[in-house]
Amino acid sequence: QVQLVESGGGLVQAGGSLRLSCAASGRTFNNYAMGWFRQAPGKEREFVAVISWSGGSTYVANSVKGRFTISKDNARNTVYLQMNSLKPEDTAVYYCATSPRKVTIVVLTSTAMYDYWGQGTQVTVSS
Repeated sequence: QVQLVESGGGLVQAGGSLRLSCAASGRTFNNYAMGWFRQAPGKEREFVAVISWSGGSTYVANSVKGRFTISKDNARNTVYLQMNSLKPEDTAVYYCATSPRKVTIVVLTSTAMYDYWGQGTQVTVSS
C-alpha cells in the first residue's frame, strides 16, 4: 500500500521560507516521478513542481519559478519543496503525489497524471 505523508507546513510572514517534506512508502520510490500541487480555498488544485524519478530533471510552475525548488532523496524516500520569498498568494494546502507515467516531466502538470496523493499540509503566508 502506497502512503505519502507531507509535513513542514505552517504560518509564515511574507518574504519568509518553509521547507515541505513528503515521505513515501509502499512503492519503489526511485522509479516514479514526484510532484507537488496546491489548492487554495475555492480554487482548483494547481501544479507547483515535479521531479523525475532519478532527481535529475525538475520543472516548476511559472508562478513559483525562482522562489521554489523541488528535490528528492531516494535513500530516504523523501521529496522536498523549498519555498523562499513566500507571498500571501502562496497560501494553500500543499499536496505531494506520485506518477507512474514514463513521460517527460513537463507533461506531468495535470492531476490526472498522478495516482497516489498525500493528505496535504497547510501553508499560510501572512502579509
